[in-house]
Amino acid sequence: MKSLFSLNKYFVRYKWIFLLGILFVVLTNYFRILAPQVTGFVINHVVKSISHSENGNNLFNAEKDNYSSSVMLIVELFKNKNTEDIVWLSGLTLLGLALISGLFMFLMRQTIIVMSRHIEYDQKNEIYEHYQRLDMSFHRRQTIGDLMNRISEDVSRVRMYTGPALMYFINLAAVIGFSVYFMLSSDVKLTLVALCPLPLLALIIYFVNSIINRKSEKIQSLLSTLTSNAQETYSGIRVIKSFVQEKSMMDHFNKNSESYRKSALGLAKTEALYFPSMGLLIGLSTLLTIMIGGMDVANGVEGASVGRIAEFVLYIQMLTFPVSAIGWTASMTQRASASQKRINDFLLIEPQIRNASGFVEFNAKGNIEIKELEFTYQNTQIKAIDHLSININKGERLVITGKTGCGKSTLAQLLLGIYQADSGHIIYNGNEIGSLRLEDLRLKIGFVPQEVFLFSDTIENNIKFGNPTATFDEVEQAAKYAGIYQEIVSFDNGFQTIVGERGVTLSGGQKQRISIARALIKKPDIIIFDDCFSAVDTKTEQYIFEQLNHYLHNRTAIVITHRVFSSLNMERVAVMENGKIVEIGTPDQLAKQKGKYAEMLEKQRFEDNL
Repeated sequence: MKSLFSLNKYFVRYKWIFLLGILFVVLTNYFRILAPQVTGFVINHVVKSISHSENGNNLFNAEKDNYSSSVMLIVELFKNKNTEDIVWLSGLTLLGLALISGLFMFLMRQTIIVMSRHIEYDQKNEIYEHYQRLDMSFHRRQTIGDLMNRISEDVSRVRMYTGPALMYFINLAAVIGFSVYFMLSSDVKLTLVALCPLPLLALIIYFVNSIINRKSEKIQSLLSTLTSNAQETYSGIRVIKSFVQEKSMMDHFNKNSESYRKSALGLAKTEALYFPSMGLLIGLSTLLTIMIGGMDVANGVEGASVGRIAEFVLYIQMLTFPVSAIGWTASMTQRASASQKRINDFLLIEPQIRNASGFVEFNAKGNIEIKELEFTYQNTQIKAIDHLSININKGERLVITGKTGCGKSTLAQLLLGIYQADSGHIIYNGNEIGSLRLEDLRLKIGFVPQEVFLFSDTIENNIKFGNPTATFDEVEQAAKYAGIYQEIVSFDNGFQTIVGERGVTLSGGQKQRISIARALIKKPDIIIFDDCFSAVDTKTEQYIFEQLNHYLHNRTAIVITHRVFSSLNMERVAVMENGKIVEIGTPDQLAKQKGKYAEMLEKQRFEDNL
């Protein structure tokens, strides 16, 4: 339950709505609580009339009933009325009290439930913002299904606490408070009889809630696994179909789904104990009240009356729903507590990479120095970069090549500040990367990732993602530089074509070139191409390089590739192996050295001639 204390900041933020909601809860129940008193009064009056007793006796005496001041005012208005008029007026009074109570109940929901929606909105925004603050080392360890579950299922369960559960708890307190006060004012003995089952009720709630809490946490964990399983299937459906693994994936999903089903059914069975228990205890309370009250009336006990018995039965009936809802609200609270704990644990994670205090302005128009750089992936302990040193001059075009897994892409991620090096230095124009504002760094560096990701939007908006303020002319020009313009205009909707989720309607080469256009539209001073020409045919590749040779004028370009491009005019080539640079020089120099680069060049020529 301690995890729910973190929600106090939201209650403070919306304190006036919350306080107004509490006021409406109190007013709702105040006007509801008058109904049993009016009912008791009219029943006693009718009974008196039937008995033809003017002064009344112990059997039907109601003179000493302690009604609220509001009911006493109503009774005064009924004075000197005949019995038939009193019955009609009482009926209209009860109808009026129900309408007033209903109005305040509507306002109660319009405040507390609306407040819970505001809190849900704030929580989702907070979680989403925190997702984006966290670095890639966190995202590599997490499944998308679990991340989605926190912002959807967990937040929804917390909303059920800040809205319905909280509203019913306050309502329960108000109903019990008013009911017990007027019951004690009327008859202490009958009150104790009516309320005696409540301690047993409290024990049942305490016992069952402890079980619910444990099962709720397990269910949330299983739901995250199930969501991750489904998400991976949806994303990889083409691979699954290609390898005819539908049955295998279905069996895996069924296994996870069965675990979730069994846990959910176990929780449902536990929660099912509440409602019959509540019904039994409420029925027992009603039975005892009628029995003891009836015996007092029959024995002529002073103050006992048929109207009082009816009044107490109505009090008990009024307590029925709030008390029976204890189990439901307690269950919602326990689930919310488990979900809020997961949310709190997530929000407490701090990004390993963050802006330094007093950061300096980033200048991308200078040299890049890399000194003794080292980096190891924490989750796999694979050392991707090992004492790597290189200087990249302003406006230089550098190719970084090597076999798959030699650390090329990792170096690109380090240059963007997406990962933080274990040791060594990355220096931009004399300033350490740690002293720069990361947003400025990434805004001024164009990056084309190896893994292309397109949003389910138009081609124009996917390109403009690199520069949201770009004009349509700039979008077209970026598409021309990337060698994708002619294909886009050949589509029925041109640049307004919706590419589908992850660009599923496009070929691999088309997606790569749109990704290139997205980076080029930023017009950066430094641009990094991370093996982004693999799905492009030779003719298109040559066209793109012709365009890039013009675009890259006076820009620093780093092309990461496992191939050798003869049509791209690069000034130097660096060959990586096992996280180190083993060769560096101009293409002609390295070709003459008969080393790694020459070996790669010869192998590529042989493959091209096949």
